[in-house]
Order: sequence, then C-alpha cells, then structure tokens
Amino acid sequence: MIIEVYEAFKSAGATEEKAQAAAKALADFDTRFNKIDGTLDGIKNEIIGMRWMTGIAIALNIAVLGLIINTILAK
Repeated sequence: MIIEVYEAFKSAGATEEKAQAAAKALADFDTRFNKIDGTLDGIKNEIIGMRWMTGIAIALNIAVLGLIINTILAK
C-alpha cells in the first residue's frame, strides 16, 4: 500500500476501507508496470544482440561477394 495515496484519499474524505483499497490497487499497478518494465529491458537487450548479429552477417556477405567478384574478374 502506498501511504501517500492512502493519506490523500483520507484527507479528501474517503472512508478508511475505500482509501486502503485505492492505495492497494495503485500499488498493484506499480508492481505490474515494474514487471513490464523488466520484460521490456530484456527485449531491448535481445534486440541489441540481434543488431550485432545482423551487422556481422551483412559484413560477411559483402566479404564473400567481394571474393566472388574478385575471382570472376581474375579469370
């Protein structure tokens, strides 16, 4: 439960039960968003790795293409 939210609801005139329920609900949303944030960080790290793999694959393809062209022109 988020104490600041609970106190804000109490000072706004909400009953104790409603203030506690609202504060707990907001705390649950905070936990949920933190889990989503952690998942997005993992996805971001995977994308960074995939960028590196794609760059290396493109560089190797260009190198192989260069060797093929060099072999064809050497004949």
